[in-house]
Amino acid sequence: MDLYFMGTNAGVPSLERNVTSLALRLFDKRRSFWLFDCGEATQHQILRSPLKLSKLEFIFITHLHGDHLFGLPGLLSSRAYQGGDTPLVLFGPPGVKRFVNTVLELSESRINYKLEIVEHEGGSLFEDASFRVESAKLDHRIDSYGYRIVEKSQPGKLNQELLAKHGISPGPLYGQLKRGESIQTADGTILRPEDVLGEPKRGRIVTILGDTRPCPAEQPLADRADVLVHEATFMHDLAETAYTYHHSTARQAAEVAKQSECKSLYLTHFSSRYKYEHQLQQLLSEAREVFPDSYLAQEHELYPVLRGE
Repeated sequence: MDLYFMGTNAGVPSLERNVTSLALRLFDKRRSFWLFDCGEATQHQILRSPLKLSKLEFIFITHLHGDHLFGLPGLLSSRAYQGGDTPLVLFGPPGVKRFVNTVLELSESRINYKLEIVEHEGGSLFEDASFRVESAKLDHRIDSYGYRIVEKSQPGKLNQELLAKHGISPGPLYGQLKRGESIQTADGTILRPEDVLGEPKRGRIVTILGDTRPCPAEQPLADRADVLVHEATFMHDLAETAYTYHHSTARQAAEVAKQSECKSLYLTHFSSRYKYEHQLQQLLSEAREVFPDSYLAQEHELYPVLRGE
């Protein structure tokens, strides 16, 4: 599980950074990736990345401001030309369906895969055997949402030596035990999963928030997340400006990470006024005064999502 940032600038692109987009790669589990926001030129950024549009499974849009959305129609169209024939599900706030359908209709774009658009106002969005995705509304100028991705716990390792003593070799019986089912050995002994399985491996939690002022909804979404991705549009000397424009400062992002007992924080969505590296380092220093495990999101860098202890 990796994070790959393809846009970290706020509002408009700059020579140094593109507008917002972030991929969550799930290659070990699903051989796919999920996309969070799709600012203009996201598909160009994907061409420079290790990602393939044919492997895109879900898109999550945080809100309908253009710097998070304007790249969507082109990306959806291009996916059809790049071998993407598997179903794609798009989650977003009310209005995203009208936006997508209008552009595709007026441009007479053809999509040869099943596109499902799910509009939501928060709550539980998706769940399968491996993951659960939840959402809640934040505090922005228009409806903006955060997403909490929870990887479900995995069974512990099988005690193969003990199983071998009972005459059990790798095969279907291993699978039964990992699914929580008891098995019977050749001599009639009943082996329960708890007899041969180690401690379960805790699933990871990734929280990706849209644009927001500090608000109560952030903490439940970020609670004990292994990774929190939070906007840091301004330094704290511009806290009043941040409040006026419904954004957060780097210090405020760090306070959310600390209060929520997160393991790591990635700052993104930087104002264009922070053009140079030394200015970004000032943002980072401000966050690390509150939450030491803070990092600047760099475009075209892979960040492994590690399990925090």
